Amino acid sequence: MTEHVLQLRTIENNDWATLLFILSFATIALTKSIFENRFGDFANLIFSDKYVKVYRDSSHLKSGFTISLFFVQVISFAFFIQLSLSSFGKALKTDWVLYIQIITFLIFFILSKYLIEKIIATAFDIEEFVEQFNLQKVTYRTYIGLFILPINIILFYYNSLSKNMVFLFIAVVIAANVISYLISIKNYQNLILGKLFYFILYLCTFEIAPYYFMYYCFTKGNA
Repeated sequence: MTEHVLQLRTIENNDWATLLFILSFATIALTKSIFENRFGDFANLIFSDKYVKVYRDSSHLKSGFTISLFFVQVISFAFFIQLSLSSFGKALKTDWVLYIQIITFLIFFILSKYLIEKIIATAFDIEEFVEQFNLQKVTYRTYIGLFILPINIILFYYNSLSKNMVFLFIAVVIAANVISYLISIKNYQNLILGKLFYFILYLCTFEIAPYYFMYYCFTKGNA
């Protein structure tokens, strides 16, 4: 008599990720159709600094263009974080609960950081500078977020990539963020030199300390 052993089969649900990818590209397409000229300048950001020169006023930080693409940026970076954790064996890339936790943390972290920066900037009378500096950082990071969106799709659906290739993607994204930050500093070097003490305080408090503590908590939690 033959015994039949039943084995549980794990079925990965990718529908939630597919929906988010479609939503991201739909948002990009809608933004492009509404802000056609601006989107064209933004798309050429890697080749020309026309966009950051034309749209450098701090009022653009709260514009529909910036907010809609910021929404896509957060989705993209949350995917990238989860896929990176998956590559290190720390998470499942199809875990939608973890994705919700990551994107919630990202939104909370970014908004909290922005509000605290605004309060401190107002106290030190450097509000206009911080707003412009943040706008430029958001611009470059949004560009990077859109750039890695197709990379996220490859990493999510294609399971045969070598770890070296995944690590290369991670290194490129980190390097791109560092370079974009240095470009932002260079573009505002005259204003920075005029308020050097406040900028150093701002740099240490809001640009180095939060990421250091995040890294410390992550490495300690996984020790």
